[in-house]
Amino acid sequence: MSNVILELPKPQPKQEMFLKARKKYIGFGGARGGGKSFAVRIKSILLALKHGGIRILIVRRTFAELNRNHIDPMRKLLNPLIKEKKVKYNQTDKMFRFWNGSLIEFMYCDKESDTDRLQGAEYDVIFIDEATQLLEKQIKDISVCVRGVNNFPKHVYFTCNPGGRGHGYIKRIFIDQKYLSGEKPEEYEFIQSGVRDNKALMKYQPDYISQLEALPPKRRKAWLDGDWDVYEGQFFDDFVNDPDHYGDGLYTHVIEPFAPPKRWQIYRSYDFGYGKPFSCGWWAVDEEGVMYRIHEYYGCEKDEENVGVKMTPDQQFREISKIEQTHKWLKGKNIYGIADPSIWDGSRGESVAETAEKYGVYFEPGDNARVAGWMQCHYRLQFDHNGFPMMYVFNTCEAFIRTIPVLISSDTNPEDLDTTMEDHVADEWRYMCMSRPITPPESPLKEIPADDPLNLYH
Repeated sequence: MSNVILELPKPQPKQEMFLKARKKYIGFGGARGGGKSFAVRIKSILLALKHGGIRILIVRRTFAELNRNHIDPMRKLLNPLIKEKKVKYNQTDKMFRFWNGSLIEFMYCDKESDTDRLQGAEYDVIFIDEATQLLEKQIKDISVCVRGVNNFPKHVYFTCNPGGRGHGYIKRIFIDQKYLSGEKPEEYEFIQSGVRDNKALMKYQPDYISQLEALPPKRRKAWLDGDWDVYEGQFFDDFVNDPDHYGDGLYTHVIEPFAPPKRWQIYRSYDFGYGKPFSCGWWAVDEEGVMYRIHEYYGCEKDEENVGVKMTPDQQFREISKIEQTHKWLKGKNIYGIADPSIWDGSRGESVAETAEKYGVYFEPGDNARVAGWMQCHYRLQFDHNGFPMMYVFNTCEAFIRTIPVLISSDTNPEDLDTTMEDHVADEWRYMCMSRPITPPESPLKEIPADDPLNLYH
């Protein structure tokens, strides 16, 4: 068999940094046009050629994306080796097999259950391309498959843009660098790459930046600037958490806690969960109808996303009752409860609502209209002319602050959110808002220009 020279395109500077990165978890990207998929293809091929016998996995959300961005382009790159029968692509197994024993496998991961196919699988290197398109649970399930008894150092590479189901997780570990128990900061590295770093793209498509600049503001911030705080598809992009204004409450929804006046009515909103988290929030409402989330009880596994603690209704309401009897702002108060109407379902025995009543925890059925409910949430979030909203959240309510900003719109209905995400706090907040609906606030007054021949501002 004759020697074959494989000609691979020259990487750009940021792509070269990605190729040379050695930490266990490498993030790459942050904006459109940074050459992420190209870097994945080149690095996976180089690793397979250099290290015989290793197993590499490339993951993307759909097979169509895998085929378009990786399989077809890699076939072209590897064609000289394929002709010499040094590399073979197996259509059935979706795998490139190299003569030296190395494998490059492909997997799509659209549904949460797709990761079940990986049970028992071991890989030396995993590439999760466009990682923010996947759920945190999917990303973690895939990442733990980097293991094995050989001496090859194990790596997981994430390419990513702001936005999507996994935005919150990727932002936490690579952008905010907030690590949980078991996560070692020294194992993580992020390489920021955007369109301006891709010199080849700038050479052959110089108008691409102009195209990105013409996008709507949120999409432009994400795709051009790589802004991880505001991105296209964010369902509650009007929610603001500004620590500089925790004290005065101006143009922020998160504030420092304070003792609610005794005359304010207290409400309890609740969304049941067992395998998924349950959520219970307590609200104080002032004379103007402004809502304050003063306390919460969230049944989610520690350091996990969207995994319930599997507490029975008895266990949940025993604890909720205890909280209301002992919390300094809740004890002795007449609390009005609103909950998901499904908790009155008694078709399988005692309903969840009946269980709650045994512990002195009473609810009225909440209005479960989704689109109307989300609009009430948005109305509450809008700031008036003075910079004040119709709702606040105490900065001790960590579940609300963590889950609300990362929710995204549904792929099929942009007026609803993606229900595969961790939406339990949002649901009970929606029930609360629907129990005290408000009219849409007036838009802030705009300055009317002196020259307005078309009456656009009148």
